[in-house]
Formats: sequence, C-alpha cells, structure tokens
Amino acid sequence: MRSYQTGVFRIPMSGPGEVSGLRKLIQQGSLAAADIVAIFGKTEGNGCVNDFTREYASLAFASVLAEHLDCNHSDIEAKVALVMSGGTEGVLSPHATIFTRKPVDAVPGRNKHLAIGVAHTRKFLPEELGREAQIAETAQAVKRAMQEAQIGNNDDVHFVQIKCPLLTSERIAAAQARGETTVTETTYSSMGYSRGASALGVAVGLGETDITSACQALLSDWRLYSSVASTSAGIELDHSAVVVLGNSNKVASDYTIGHAVMEDALDLRSVLRAFSEVGIDARSGLSDPVSFESVNIFAKAESSPDGLIRGLRHVMLDDSDINATRHARAAVGGMIASVAGTGAVYVSGGAEHQGPPGGGPVAVIARHPTHDEA
Repeated sequence: MRSYQTGVFRIPMSGPGEVSGLRKLIQQGSLAAADIVAIFGKTEGNGCVNDFTREYASLAFASVLAEHLDCNHSDIEAKVALVMSGGTEGVLSPHATIFTRKPVDAVPGRNKHLAIGVAHTRKFLPEELGREAQIAETAQAVKRAMQEAQIGNNDDVHFVQIKCPLLTSERIAAAQARGETTVTETTYSSMGYSRGASALGVAVGLGETDITSACQALLSDWRLYSSVASTSAGIELDHSAVVVLGNSNKVASDYTIGHAVMEDALDLRSVLRAFSEVGIDARSGLSDPVSFESVNIFAKAESSPDGLIRGLRHVMLDDSDINATRHARAAVGGMIASVAGTGAVYVSGGAEHQGPPGGGPVAVIARHPTHDEA
C-alpha cells in the first residue's frame, strides 16, 4: 500500500454556512480539494434533534468541494466524512478542522506520525439504531478505517470520531408501517441510543469488549465504555461515518496525536496528560494562542448520570430550560480552552459509553516537524 502524508488545518467560522476559510486554503494552494478526507465542524446550534446548523454546514462544505471536484454536492458524502457537531456554548468558538491525505513515496521511518482512515457503514433501518446491528456494523467500519489509515495496532488508535443517525418522527412511522418497532419512540432519546451503540461498536472493533457484552450494556451498564470513542448523532444522514485517528510509522506527517480519559467534568489532570502525550507541557506557559495555532483538541463532555460530581450534587439533569448536554459542553469546553489558550476546541456533548460516566476521552493533535532517521 502506498504511503501518504497527513495534513491538519483549522479554520474559524462566522456562521454555519460560512466556509471562506476552506476556499482560501484551496485558492492559496495550501491544500488540494481532492486530498480532503474529513472535516470536523463545531456549529452554534443547540446540538439536539432540531439542530439544522449541522446539515447547513455540511451542505456548505460539500458545495465548495463539489465545485473543485467536478461533481454534485450530494456526491461529496461518499468522498469526505463531514462530521458536524452542534453546540458552542460558553467560550467555545465555531470552527472546522480539515484533514487531508496526500499520496507520497516516502519510505516508512522509525517515528510514528498522525494517520487517518475513513469508513462508512451501510444505511441503517430505523429499527436497527441503538441495537446489535448498529454496534456490529460500526465495529467492522472501525476495522476498515484502521486498515485504510495503515494503523496495525489497536493501542496506536487515539480517537475515533463517528457521525451517526438518529430517529425522526418520519423514520419511526416508516418502521411501524412495516410492522417493526424502534428502540424508542422519543426522537431525543434516540440520539443517546445511537451514540451509545456507536461508541460500543468502537469498543468491539478495538477489542475493548465483545459484542455480547456490548449489547447487554447499552445504556444500562455505564462501566463498559470505549476510551477513544467520540460519537455525535445528527438528522442529516442515515448511515454512520467513522474516522479513525492514530499514529503509524507507515505514513508521513508533521503531526502526532495522543489522548487521555477524563474521569469527570473537572478532571484537569487528564487534560494536561493528553497534552503531555504529544510532548507539550501545558503547565509551563506554552498554552498561548500563538503556540497552539497548529494544535487541535477533541473531547467529549457528559453530565454524570448519577447527578453527582466528586460527591456533590449537580443540577444539569434537572434543568428544564437548558439541556444537560449544553451545560456539559460549556463546563468542559471552558476548562479545556483555558489550557489550550483558545476557544476553538472541539467539545462534543452526549458521552454515552464514551469514557467513564460523567467523563470522556480528550485527544490532542500537535505539530512536531521531524525527520526520520534512514
């Protein structure tokens, strides 16, 4: 298999349809549209079922790429994983992270560099969401993405981002018309089931658990989780897009990735440990905005399901005005942004089986230009 070079670009967004940053990168020759394999976006919607900023942003990015790839914007979905996550509460800033893979003839060296692989599941029937079929299909997609990324060891996988579908009233009705039942008839609840099934699919795919245990634990046993999964449910697709990020000595890149697992929403030590995994001591004053222009941080945020954080009660789950996932994104986003020196960090809410209950994985991508020894 031919080697490739991974690129990472972060662009600000003034709104969910504002993609001038991507246009500029292409026009300047900083990247080629044909090399783009994934785009992770944070949009300022509510992150719930009716968050159409995700679909709007996906369409905006697809339209730009279609212009340069001479195809319809509807064809882009098969070429690029468009992962849009709604919710930029607090200090979080709307932005997008663009990942590229450029074919090169470089000979693999000793050092491991950032590698990326993308795979898609088949389309899911409404009655398959939140059930064994979704877990199993996701596990297989993770393995295919690892193979594409040329990552041979599960331990070298540091973050798996998944965009998965959810149930709408129309999808539920379609299943019922065929005599089928869905895992839930509540559209919002379906987001948790889909995210949880996707996360456990990652756990199965990476050997963190088995399919039987995963099916039994789904949204019932929070002790079972993946330490690297980040899943986001959206109305804009009917299948799942799986993006595996890790390190490999078979690819060329100026970047590397590391991760840690936050035990709860106050776990600053784990955030610092994630930075140290890529050689950055964030405690020494290096976390200024200039130093972090080429660093991207990705994390999950979750309101602890038992209503407690380190023995003290929180009210995130009881607030009827603001959804709990929005509280969690704001809290965790503020903590991580204070370390990174920027609000342009990717914090996604809803962490079912993505790290321990109330916690979640945090990954850091850093730019470290190096030259392998011959």
